Amino acid sequence: MPDLRNCRRCGRMYNYIGGAPICQDCKNADEEIFKKVKDYLYDNPGATLSQVALEVDVSVEKIKLFLKEGRLEITDDSNIILECERCGKSIKTGRFCRECQNEVSIDLAKTTKKTQPDTSEQLRANGIGMRYLNKKI
Repeated sequence: MPDLRNCRRCGRMYNYIGGAPICQDCKNADEEIFKKVKDYLYDNPGATLSQVALEVDVSVEKIKLFLKEGRLEITDDSNIILECERCGKSIKTGRFCRECQNEVSIDLAKTTKKTQPDTSEQLRANGIGMRYLNKKI
């Protein structure tokens, strides 16, 4: 059954597939904004956050969202500060620093390893499983 939701941005109903809880039209609008920002930065490397926001007519929050999504990166000589959401260390893109990314990945791997079902050999050794009651049927 399809997962019908209301778009968080425009309120229209849409079939939710995954990702951001917004409709395809709003996603396309975001892509157009991103393209404008990307084109501006290509023509004006090293532009500040406020310059980009003013010239492209995009909110600072939207540009910061692109940074957190890992679609943009802060240059070395920039005055923009993006902090790791876990430890607070200064980063150039994304939500977490490299060390925290590694730790979260390891923690997730451990969690999924614990929650995976036993292998068929372990189940048979424990006497758990299925068998035929009557092989002639």
